Amino acid sequence: MKKKFIIFLFVFLLFFNNFSILVFAKETRYPDYSYEFLGDDDFESFNRKIFNFNLKLNKYAIRPIHILWASIMPQYGMDRLRSMANNIEYPIRLISSLIQRDFETSKNETIRFFTNTVFGLGGMYDPAKKFLKIEQSNENMEQALAGCKVSSGKYFVLPILSFTTPRGILGKILDTALNPGSYIGTPILAIIKACFTINRTSYYQDIIKMVESTFADPYEIAKMIYGISDYVRCNNYDRINILDSLFVPVLVANNEVKEQKVDLKNSPEKPKIKEDKVVKMEVSSEIATPNMLYGGASKEDEYTNSYSAEDFRLDADINLAGYNPQSPVIDSMRTALLNNPEVNKSIWNELSIWNRSFSNRIKTSKITITEGKDDYNFRYIMQKDTSKSPVAIIYPSIGEGINSEHSVILAKMFYDVGYSVIIQGSHFQWEFVKSMPKDYHPGLPAEDAKKILLVTSKILEKLRLKYDYEFEDKVFIGTSFGALETLFVGAEEYKHNTLGNSRYISICPPIELLYAMKQVDKNAQEWNNSPDEFKHRVATTAAKVIKFYNLKEDVDFEINNLPFSEYEAKLITSFLMHQKLADLIFTIENSSNSKPNSDIYNYINNMGFEDYTKKYVLPVNYKLEDLSYDTSLYSIAYFLENSDNYKIYHSVNDYLTNPYQMKKLKQYSKDKLTLFDNGSHLGFLYRNEFLENLKQTIIGH
Repeated sequence: MKKKFIIFLFVFLLFFNNFSILVFAKETRYPDYSYEFLGDDDFESFNRKIFNFNLKLNKYAIRPIHILWASIMPQYGMDRLRSMANNIEYPIRLISSLIQRDFETSKNETIRFFTNTVFGLGGMYDPAKKFLKIEQSNENMEQALAGCKVSSGKYFVLPILSFTTPRGILGKILDTALNPGSYIGTPILAIIKACFTINRTSYYQDIIKMVESTFADPYEIAKMIYGISDYVRCNNYDRINILDSLFVPVLVANNEVKEQKVDLKNSPEKPKIKEDKVVKMEVSSEIATPNMLYGGASKEDEYTNSYSAEDFRLDADINLAGYNPQSPVIDSMRTALLNNPEVNKSIWNELSIWNRSFSNRIKTSKITITEGKDDYNFRYIMQKDTSKSPVAIIYPSIGEGINSEHSVILAKMFYDVGYSVIIQGSHFQWEFVKSMPKDYHPGLPAEDAKKILLVTSKILEKLRLKYDYEFEDKVFIGTSFGALETLFVGAEEYKHNTLGNSRYISICPPIELLYAMKQVDKNAQEWNNSPDEFKHRVATTAAKVIKFYNLKEDVDFEINNLPFSEYEAKLITSFLMHQKLADLIFTIENSSNSKPNSDIYNYINNMGFEDYTKKYVLPVNYKLEDLSYDTSLYSIAYFLENSDNYKIYHSVNDYLTNPYQMKKLKQYSKDKLTLFDNGSHLGFLYRNEFLENLKQTIIGH
């Protein structure tokens, strides 16, 4: 029976391969990543139904099992079981690498298996990685099939398995056949196998939760993730080594830090799977000095054309020692280095009912903003003695929801010094829009501030009734677009004072919103500079992101350089920004995530932030140029000049501003503006110089 089934799958695979098509880029201004890596979604209607079924199955059946398991087994035990399971699956990695004639990986996997089996207590621990510096490869039989030039065929969604292809199904069958754990002869071993399976699949819950709760159309983002990750694995891009591209601090005499730089190697034009088993990275070897005049702006910028450097030169208030700037866009990505291990510290997995980490103690509640529309969710954590605590209200960066990692880290900082904390999502985000009246389109800061204040007032009222306490002192803090709105909220309160005693902390606000949007759009267009290399560049970039994320969790030294080229940095930031815009437009157009949406995505992938402004924000009889002043901080100069209850943090080389704008902001804000000499846009958040200064600002009033 099993033999007949495998023969059927081979026929099925050949059938689909006969109907597979070459994937050519669509004629869109912004890349359609799903199409680039997977082609047309021929079974979209069926796929979406099965995908939504899988989400419900996970919510009501699979996730509860994982919660139960994670509440029985501490995180340490779960990690040991996963390590053992990986060790047992050695034959899969061995055969896959042998089929691909990758004898170096075969050798390393064999050394790892015997080392970890003998000295790692059957694979519970990984001495091969710790002492021999041999990393586990990520090999399976689908990669072996891909190495043998077997085409993937059309993709589709199956119950439980989710996204897959005929090649993927065949690969999973071969993986099962090569997995020693599949051959179970006793009930006890069957129970052990079930525990291994539950333990392994429980690690998927994080990404399922992220996809389901973060994006307006979970199907589209899940499809995109599958397409890119499958391409990365099957072309061996996941073997990129990024460690050599990082600066490693070396302690020398008097505990000073000397930067040691390892030589960087450029990547080849194309990855060669057979000849070069490790794809070498492509990073910029030049370390740029921040230009005090131009920052992130172009030298052809209209404001700087007729002025000398001295007209706009600003001295930084705080120098970031040993920052080693690369470029403004790359530096802005260092915001990902902001971390606080105490936020998620627990011996239990996040799924466990016993997990009492700070992040899990933050509660979620909701309020009604507009009758007949979705309720709006927010998160909060109260001090034990609410009668004495002030409250901090956090407005995150553009498009971020209430689960923003930065928001949680900021919440911990405020909570530790005695604040209760409220976390709101960005108003330029799909969930916020779904709670607003039908004709609401965010983008006019002054009008948006009124909506944000309405939401904040309702949240404060709900907490007042629940805890029988009215907060007297309030601090509003925002980052990026949220920082802009923090100042506009301050300006609105300066006129009407509806919330009482309040202070405002703004971190890297765009000074002219339209200018910042044009900068984002300009960076997003650069993928067209090398369309033939697009898939290669996306794959190497995605692999680097994954490697860097994993490395960031493991290393015991400070990372102060990023392994990305300027092109890759723009690719990452523009993808994130355009995805947030896509979610917003998807919601405004009232699209359904249960029906085919190819038309709406063709529309979305031809629209940038400036197009959005013209289509959805620009008032009747207004020109875009006329909107420039109303969406800038210049329009609230009266507040910036006359109020003393705010603080702004910025960088002299923020690529979403230009020197003219920064000079004007300094004139308005004077000593209420603190400038860093590096960091670009939010790229200094992780530095102790900023964190200590922010802490003093928080507790110094």
